[in-house]
Amino acid sequence: MLSPGVVPPVDGHRWLELIDHAGDRWLFDATFLLSGYHCIYRNGCQSITDDPDPADPDRLDTLGCCVHGAHFVDEEDLISVAASSALLDSSTWQFKARADAKGGPFKQKKSGEWVTRKTKGACIFLNRSDFPGGQGCALHRAALERGERPIDWKPDVCWQVPVRLDVHSDEYGNETVFVRAWERKDWGPGGEDFHWWCIEEEAAYTNPAPFFQTGRDELVGLIGEDLYTRLVPLLEELQFEAAVAGREIPVELGVKPGQ
Repeated sequence: MLSPGVVPPVDGHRWLELIDHAGDRWLFDATFLLSGYHCIYRNGCQSITDDPDPADPDRLDTLGCCVHGAHFVDEEDLISVAASSALLDSSTWQFKARADAKGGPFKQKKSGEWVTRKTKGACIFLNRSDFPGGQGCALHRAALERGERPIDWKPDVCWQVPVRLDVHSDEYGNETVFVRAWERKDWGPGGEDFHWWCIEEEAAYTNPAPFFQTGRDELVGLIGEDLYTRLVPLLEELQFEAAVAGREIPVELGVKPGQ
């Protein structure tokens, strides 16, 4: 018999249900949250853009999602990253001088949307391998060096992926929120053009610890401490049941285009 809050598997995934204080319904993809998903940037990531020469060592500089830069979700997001970037100097941020010369690290598109600038084929905050201050996201590195959380320094989209909140409202304003992994379709038509997408790849599910533990900060940032605290025992119960049965929670990977 399923425990309260456990929804039978759908399309290979098991879901957990919680109701928040406002009466809204939350459905969590337990299969994904119990999986060993982790970011494999520079450790198996094949890049979301097609590269005709995978043997080129310079290719490693712009692997991953950084190649497109970041799109800000709202003004608060933009203001927060602007404050973080102001704490960087030329010893921690390779392209600070370039950003200053351009009037800042952000630009507004004709559509009105604000994004991070790109330089040399990727986000202006991405330090390359030839930078003495260290390769990788300048914001991420600076946060860790100060003993702070990278999610408090980076654009929202940069830390929210791979978790997506898929919100649906009925005619009375009641919400159902699906908490799951990002899929290609969630990026619109452009998602189908991704050369490679980690959510679909077995290589990204090799962490011995489950994602709901390793991604705690990101999950709490998205759903709040209260829901996370209530969610963990349900996930641990499923994890225990699987261990007793001598099996693992299966990872059902998304179907790639053309399959």
